[in-house]
Amino acid sequence: MTAAHIATLTLTAKPGSAAITEAVTRSALEALSAVSATGHWLSRGDAWEASFELADAGLASGLRTAAADALAAASIDINLLTEASGPRRKRLLCADMESTIIEQELIDEIAKLAGRHDEIAAITTAAMQGKLDFASSLVRRVALFEGLAVERLDAILERATLMPGAETLVHTMRTNGARTALISGGFTLFAERIGARLGFDHVVANVLEIENGRLTGRVREPILGPQGKADALARLAREHGLALSETIAVGDGANDLTMLASAGLGVAFRAKPILRDAAQASPTGAVVTHGDLTALLYLQGYADADVRRALGQRAALSPPA
Repeated sequence: MTAAHIATLTLTAKPGSAAITEAVTRSALEALSAVSATGHWLSRGDAWEASFELADAGLASGLRTAAADALAAASIDINLLTEASGPRRKRLLCADMESTIIEQELIDEIAKLAGRHDEIAAITTAAMQGKLDFASSLVRRVALFEGLAVERLDAILERATLMPGAETLVHTMRTNGARTALISGGFTLFAERIGARLGFDHVVANVLEIENGRLTGRVREPILGPQGKADALARLAREHGLALSETIAVGDGANDLTMLASAGLGVAFRAKPILRDAAQASPTGAVVTHGDLTALLYLQGYADADVRRALGQRAALSPPA
């Protein structure tokens, strides 16, 4: 007798949008009528899930398509995950930094300071879309920064803004015993301070060479590219005694492809088409376009009560202002 597979359809939307209505959840359940799904709210109006059994895990893709077709007009992210993605609540979060944990691409901000914005932005875009090899494109871009005073980079960090939901994601997972890692194809000069601000346990990024307070135009080897990011995830999982199925990775560009594919759950967040399509096609992938980073909590089965509890504990531990 073939064992049944547990599957979960998760709907998420922009927090506060109330895009997920009772009518939306009814339509989702109707799309899943063949598998007798039962649904419940994770965050009323913003996140809802339905669980059901599948005789064949291969049926999941068709059911997700049916739900997507039924809800096509709504600004909602629709993801369906099975046991292939491992345990719901992950014990290691590995996150890209730029355009994921923060809203900016900081290498483009450096380019503005250097007066080479258009030239460097074109290289960055091609690399993120997978049209250029990441390592060589990074070397080309960094070479154009030669002579730039490091002290001028502080202004870039001061202007950097966190992606909505970033603090909630990191603190909720840490409060529930997970480890967190910022794994960036950017630079330690920024990543270490962003990581410290949010309380990441680990920071892995590229190192800019500096001499006499100025950038040399070189980046230290080895360059952290797609395979390097996946290797960092695997190494951290081993160090913490975790299986890869217990990890979740999130990113937005081609440089994150291998890391997301290696994780138990790989989330393409407001992603470039190459990453979004890969995650959509993967049985262990998810796509978040409309929601913010709290959607990663809902994909793991966290509910509002869990988030409030985690943030309450954080506030209790914080020193008074």
